[in-house]
Amino acid sequence: MVVSKEEILHIAKLADLNIQENEIDEYAKNLQDILNFVDVLNNVNTDNVEETMGVISNSNVFRKDEIKEFGNRDILLQNAPEQEDGMFKIPKVI
Repeated sequence: MVVSKEEILHIAKLADLNIQENEIDEYAKNLQDILNFVDVLNNVNTDNVEETMGVISNSNVFRKDEIKEFGNRDILLQNAPEQEDGMFKIPKVI
């Protein structure tokens, strides 16, 4: 498949690209290279290749949501910019 000047201009219009007349040949060459590579990929024999979602078989690993008591509240709150009633005081977020 050879990419024509008209096809390049049509694609540029669809993509809202402003290309100059002297750039059309370069765009055509680049698009032709991409299409040639896709053609090579389409001809690769994948009969014995398993389908995969990714190359790494890891899945999300979540830790258990466990409540842990912190022994000393005063130590925890000593670096708080503001505190009230033994809790962190933070600005209201709306």
